[in-house]
Amino acid sequence: MQVDEKLVSHLAHLSRLNVAPEKMDKLVADMQDLVVFVEQLNNLDTTGTAPLMHMGDNFNILRVDEVAGSISREAALKNAPDSDGAFFKVPKVIRK
Repeated sequence: MQVDEKLVSHLAHLSRLNVAPEKMDKLVADMQDLVVFVEQLNNLDTTGTAPLMHMGDNFNILRVDEVAGSISREAALKNAPDSDGAFFKVPKVIRK
């Protein structure tokens, strides 16, 4: 596959990118290098190679979910600017 200015301009238009004219030659060369690299990868013999699903041997290493204590309602509301004793009072932000 050959990358040229017309293809790069088309891709830039589809991507809604503005490519400066002085940067076009560099972008064409870089994209051509990428295409050549992918073509080299396509020529590799991968028979007998298992697909890579994860970068490491570890899988879903998560911490144990443990119930822990929390602060009391009174302690939570102690520094609140406004409350009704059971809940925080905040200004209305949703209009109907």
